[in-house]
Amino acid sequence: MHPFTSYVLRSYYRATGWNEDNLFANLTRSSDAILDFTVPRGLHLSISKAPNGLFNTSYSMNAMPSLNGSVGYIFTSCNLDVKNSGSVRLKDMVERFKVYDQPRRPEGKEEEWLAGERVDTRDYLLYGQLYLPTGRLDAVYCTRLSHTLQAMVSAISDPRSNFSSEKRSRGDNISNVMFKLQHDIGKWCSEYTYGAEDGMWGVHVLHNFGRLGNPSGSPEDLNLSPGTRPKRVDEEEATGGGLKGRVSAGAEFYISAKERSAGVSTGIRFTTLPDATPPSFQLPPPSSSPLAQSSRSPPSQPPTTITALFNPMMGHIRAAYAARVSRDLSMCSRFDFNIYSYDSEWTMGAEWWMRRAASKHEDELETPLIPSEQPSVPVLQVESHDTPSDIRGVMKARISTKNNVSLMWEGRLKQMLVSLGVVSDLSSRSKPITAIGLELSYFSTG
Repeated sequence: MHPFTSYVLRSYYRATGWNEDNLFANLTRSSDAILDFTVPRGLHLSISKAPNGLFNTSYSMNAMPSLNGSVGYIFTSCNLDVKNSGSVRLKDMVERFKVYDQPRRPEGKEEEWLAGERVDTRDYLLYGQLYLPTGRLDAVYCTRLSHTLQAMVSAISDPRSNFSSEKRSRGDNISNVMFKLQHDIGKWCSEYTYGAEDGMWGVHVLHNFGRLGNPSGSPEDLNLSPGTRPKRVDEEEATGGGLKGRVSAGAEFYISAKERSAGVSTGIRFTTLPDATPPSFQLPPPSSSPLAQSSRSPPSQPPTTITALFNPMMGHIRAAYAARVSRDLSMCSRFDFNIYSYDSEWTMGAEWWMRRAASKHEDELETPLIPSEQPSVPVLQVESHDTPSDIRGVMKARISTKNNVSLMWEGRLKQMLVSLGVVSDLSSRSKPITAIGLELSYFSTG
């Protein structure tokens, strides 16, 4: 389950028109949602409040196995549509398999002028969280420099940072400041990072092949006949068999003069189009045409994402295949291999959305049907908004060749979001259950 702070940050990105999915760091996001879900450890309680659209507060406590907590505050320059835990769409609070829409060039806010002078300001977000009793402080500042530029500064201040080098080598938390500059033009997205603690510089680049999505289609284009209208971004020539989609490729390079280390990795992703239905499905012919009935058939290909990552310096290769096999069931398989040590791991997982009763809602990737008496216009893909009473929860499971099994259920009970999970090691007879946890989250608005 997403923490309340992550939910507010995603709402901020959505309100400002920034596409967080068009980053190299999120190249494997669809498969990671099924295979790398985080099972809660112990008992975790979280209460949050949004008194208005600009200011949000969050309080959390871990009761088991040790007692600790945190207090967080978020302030934004723009009003956010933050809902309470009883009415928020459950799919917005869960990291899940999803075929993301084609990339588009970000659009900034409209310019505001007063007496010949521009008076609009840059959007920004301020976030701070204090952990007790350790006294660690996390802070984030994010702002839009232009339509295609976003800057982010994140910092960690830990009083325990005066550790010896021996404790630092064990991976204990220390103070650090990281700077990020993201440049997104739709087809290309680059990210430049710098970490002050170890002097690490990083460059991340992602390129999307094919055409970009049109952020706003003109009504004139919709009224054109299929033979004269411009070719849509998700249309392809008729071919026999195979999946139709788009390809994205990227790489990252990082170097640290202080640590005298460097690294590089590359990745590629193929994903089907969110609206992968052939043009004949989306432009229904007249009812008298023999194709009128066939145009109402569902899409012929399942939503699919295929990714591959390669780190030549470490010799690590990772390939994953994820697909939605039905409306409520998605499955994923991933294979990791090291060409130097020959170590390998095969991981499989699935997520199953449970509903209270038979729902009349269409799948989020199905194309809505248009009655034949309506004008023939292209149907754009929209994601279905399930009502809070429709979805009961989601069950996630994963198993690997290292005998690790994880199960987690996420859902809503009354006005509270709940996560319950267990992690087991089948190879251990003395301790087959390695972790079990329960997370309860409640937040309100107004």
